Amino acid sequence: MARIPYVRQEVEVPDGVKVSVEGKRVRVEGPLGSVEKDFSHAKDILIGLEDGKVVLEAYFVNKKGYALVNTLASKIRNMIVGVQRGFRYKMKIVYAHFPMSVKVDEKGGLVIIENFLGRRDKIRAKIVPGAKVRVEKDDVIVEGVDVEAVAQTAANIHEAARLRGKYRLCPHGREGGPGVLDGIYVYAKEHIK
Repeated sequence: MARIPYVRQEVEVPDGVKVSVEGKRVRVEGPLGSVEKDFSHAKDILIGLEDGKVVLEAYFVNKKGYALVNTLASKIRNMIVGVQRGFRYKMKIVYAHFPMSVKVDEKGGLVIIENFLGRRDKIRAKIVPGAKVRVEKDDVIVEGVDVEAVAQTAANIHEAARLRGKYRLCPHGREGGPGVLDGIYVYAKEHIK
């Protein structure tokens, strides 16, 4: 397999955003808060600051190393967008027969779903640190400056209220078709600012 001799990606740091790099740890601070990520798993990649830019470099890497440089650059861009504009995922609570109730336990870091398909037990979904959740009528809103935390929290909520087993079957006993649609679904992804 041929190796790529040199890969370089630059991420522009806009005004009002402060980026610090310590080894493989990148910290981004902006008007909405701060995000810190550890990229120590990327052993062959050098991360540094030059002239108001975050520079990622790698020497003699294969295709995976080349892709990893681009992935890390994209993650750093998302961190910069997050501290400037933030991320918001809007989710809709959908039910047909049993009115579902959703509550947020901020101390426990959980979203609690009650009466899903008439179940008596409570379903719990974990809120990833860095994301905030609030419930407004039939909407669940997940916000934060770290897109990975916001997206994972939304995925946890969706997965907790996902249909399983016989409920996914149509009236004739086959998968698919007009089954039950109850659940909590993402319907919008937007920036806070």
